[in-house]
Amino acid sequence: MTAKTTLFRARVPAQRLKKAEAILSRLGLNADEAVNMFLAQIEIRKGMPFEVSTNPSAMLTADQQATEWKNALGAY
Repeated sequence: MTAKTTLFRARVPAQRLKKAEAILSRLGLNADEAVNMFLAQIEIRKGMPFEVSTNPSAMLTADQQATEWKNALGAY
């Protein structure tokens, strides 16, 4: 038995979609799959899969990013 699906439409700026599709293509995905993944993450996390704020935290330095990467995933 196949899962029931529904058509979802969204209005987005054409250039944003074009740029996103180019990036997604390099990842082996299309926009439909990316939106489905995004919605799945919302379902799993019961919220947004990233922080949404009007007061974003400071950007990490390259060294801080490397440390975070190593702590999360092990040495490169």
